Amino acid sequence: MARALRWWDLVGLGLGGMVGAGVFVTTGRAARLYAGPGLVVSYAIAGLCALLSAFCYTEFAVDMPVAGGAFSYLRVTFGEFAAFLTGANLIMEYVFSNAAVARSFTAYLGTAVGVDAPSKWRIPVPGLPEGFNQVDLVAVGVILLLSVCICYSTKESSVVNLVLTGVHVAFILFIIVMGFVHGDARNLSRPADPVHNPGGFFPHGAAGVFNGAAAVYLSYIGYDAVSTMAEEVERPDRDIPAGVSGSVVLVTALYCLMAASMSMLLPYDAIDPEAPFSGAFKGRDGMAWVSNVIGAGASLGILTSLMVAMLGQARYLCVIGRSGVVPAWLARVDRRTATPVNASAFLGLLTAALALFTELDVLLNLVSIGTLFVFYMVANAVVYRRYVGDPCPAGTGTAHETRAWPTLAFIGAFSLIALSFTLLWQFAPGGAAKAVMLSATAAAAVAVVAAFQALVPQAREPEVWGVPGMPWVPAASVFLNVFLLGSLDRPSYARFGFFSAAVVLVYVLYSVHASYDAEEGGAAADGGAGAGDKLQDHGCEV
Repeated sequence: MARALRWWDLVGLGLGGMVGAGVFVTTGRAARLYAGPGLVVSYAIAGLCALLSAFCYTEFAVDMPVAGGAFSYLRVTFGEFAAFLTGANLIMEYVFSNAAVARSFTAYLGTAVGVDAPSKWRIPVPGLPEGFNQVDLVAVGVILLLSVCICYSTKESSVVNLVLTGVHVAFILFIIVMGFVHGDARNLSRPADPVHNPGGFFPHGAAGVFNGAAAVYLSYIGYDAVSTMAEEVERPDRDIPAGVSGSVVLVTALYCLMAASMSMLLPYDAIDPEAPFSGAFKGRDGMAWVSNVIGAGASLGILTSLMVAMLGQARYLCVIGRSGVVPAWLARVDRRTATPVNASAFLGLLTAALALFTELDVLLNLVSIGTLFVFYMVANAVVYRRYVGDPCPAGTGTAHETRAWPTLAFIGAFSLIALSFTLLWQFAPGGAAKAVMLSATAAAAVAVVAAFQALVPQAREPEVWGVPGMPWVPAASVFLNVFLLGSLDRPSYARFGFFSAAVVLVYVLYSVHASYDAEEGGAAADGGAGAGDKLQDHGCEV
């Protein structure tokens, strides 16, 4: 694919991918149910977790500037099966979230023009289950239009995204200013109904803040799509670190200011979970126009986040197709547009079909659990690759295995400690005993990382850019991702388990036999015949 993107394109794509429907949907729900005004801290925690994961992504993206993102990184680190499981979860995350987010575009567009969109623009279908019984043709039209745009050109898509993102950030700043000008600082500590709801900046304590962080993490989904554009970046060593990390930092600052603005406008227990920002101005004398403006801004944000997400999901599928674990037809790149047209069209049609029926909130937690799982895997992969190195050439595998076992032991032990801390936090009864157990578990986590750093030397040093503070930064990313995973509900894990089982079944019945790795191994056994019928991960032409 053509190298046409610079660091400001990546910052714009990162901003466009993150500042979308997530913040307009999850903010109200997280403030009302979990964190209260402390949602500002929740956004900061989620932003820190996203930044740590972004560092891990960046090391891989600079070292391997290909389009596959996490799939490519895990394939060269943990092998094809781990990569396929992760890649399938990424595709699932993008498709379902894009379908749901596209439907929210209808609602916000209706707010912008003063129309009750759910009742006027959606067609009810009797007999279908709740959450799937409202046909949304507007959402389908938006997805198909954006699919055509991203099939045409990546550079032009980036320019369109930069323009829309610039306008959208202006709307975000407008919301922040209106909140601080018309808000009341007393709302940061007092509820509307003090008889039934606790007060204070942290009405539900530390647990509410972390639960809120898990709920709003959906708002940060999108920066990982920037790493999938690495094959189209002009100077990966300079542009990718600035693009990925810079976009996460800017978005975190905007989100914290938006949360503070909203908390000042209304007491947390009076916030509308469905439309927190536009709802804050409804009913105020002479302020109805603000709701219309916010609806227009949210609509633009949804367009930008959809465009970036659809750019990213097509490139994930393209690289998965290169390996042969899915049909190689999906990996074809159009010679005229230099874009993965087949993958873009296929995923666009699939997303549109889901958007036709699926409501916004049906799969939000499933999207979060898939994202946190992928980020957890990437953080472990960067540790493994730094301390074990690349797979050894034939005949020298013993040294590679000797380095692998201490690293795998560290990854397993640290993950178990993080899981233990999370379970204690969630289920242990409160009191001094819980505090002692949590402190001991945290101390054990620090000791394990320190011992690993002192006893196990690194097998490779990044040539251009690497994660700072190795192994502390990726270890912190692992810990936070596991902790936030523990804040999600049980149905999310049931759906995640069902989907993962289906992915394993597909891999066993089809992918393991059809993949490039399988054919390469068979060709080696046959004396080299047949290798090359599948696409390798460094090209996209059949």
